[in-house]
Amino acid sequence: MENLGPLSEDGLVRLLNHQGEVLQDQTFSPYAAHLTPEKLREFWHDMSVLRAWDMEAMSLQRQGELGLWVQSYGQEAAQIGSGHALRDPDFVFPSYREHGVAMTRGVDLPSILRIFRGLEHGSWVPAEHGFHLYTLVIGAHALHATGYAMGMDRDGLVASGDADKDGAVVCYFGDGATSQGDIAESMTFASVNKAPVVFFCQNNQFAISESVTRQTNIPLADRAKGWGMPSIRVDGNDVIACHAVTQWALEHARSGNGPVFIEALTYRMGAHTTSDDPTRYRTKADEEYWSERDPIDRLTTYLEGADELPDEFREAVAAEGKALGARTRESVRGWSKPATLEMFDHVYAEPHSTVQAERAWFERYEQSFADVEASN
Repeated sequence: MENLGPLSEDGLVRLLNHQGEVLQDQTFSPYAAHLTPEKLREFWHDMSVLRAWDMEAMSLQRQGELGLWVQSYGQEAAQIGSGHALRDPDFVFPSYREHGVAMTRGVDLPSILRIFRGLEHGSWVPAEHGFHLYTLVIGAHALHATGYAMGMDRDGLVASGDADKDGAVVCYFGDGATSQGDIAESMTFASVNKAPVVFFCQNNQFAISESVTRQTNIPLADRAKGWGMPSIRVDGNDVIACHAVTQWALEHARSGNGPVFIEALTYRMGAHTTSDDPTRYRTKADEEYWSERDPIDRLTTYLEGADELPDEFREAVAAEGKALGARTRESVRGWSKPATLEMFDHVYAEPHSTVQAERAWFERYEQSFADVEASN
């Protein structure tokens, strides 16, 4: 199938430009028609609180409280817009930067930091939120997402006609992950099995330090044509467009029509992680260009122009972000190191003989040190 819809001049679906002006798109504008000023303020709230919390996490890492931090700074619109298109029956497979999507799925943001403090692999129950644990192995989770989506289809949870029952899977990854073989294998399985999965690529234009121009000679969305699935390129800094195209894609997948590939063109305004120095591979001019296209500023301009962003609301959101930052600091600094044996908990849903044997061996190993100290 061809890419969908009449596109903007640069090939992206866009419903709100960086001057805060509303644009019309024949295909996707209807999917934004339900967005009331109240809902747009909710988007603004979530993006603003997310950024405030993200900056707090960055500060905690610089203070030595976290081993590493992966910012979502600059990618708030892609995550909040798409996250708000999800319903309860849907399930998300994130990589490691989807803090905004986690927020929309009810995950308590401070709990995410337990991973980056080296305490746990994950601090939430995926089934309770429809949101899987973070995957640090780039691209590996796309196979898990496709398999889960195929299982939903076989369990009758797709195209039944019951809106409370039908769901789909969304798999988030970055432009760098598209160079991984796991992504290609996932798209093959998804396509031939018509799996209800939306592949959501946040193209922030750098795979760590490698520009996307050194990863592909064509738009990433065009790769989906080789698998026979529809693809959409969207302005990833336009929260309204990201919401609209994800709504369309999820409806397509939930209805049994198979997978969709979304490429959300955005920009990582911070470093890849706190171990990265972006000044070594990108220019100040590029950073300034994308700063003018800041996703929060864009929605702010529109809401202010419509007189839909009252001062008391902005002040309340700022206070909420500040309070969340304080709670995050208190939580992180209060965490203690868990017992080493806890690493064997929750490896499988049911007891597993190999894991139990490894746990018993490690317990004896740890005890041997205590026995030596006691003998001395």
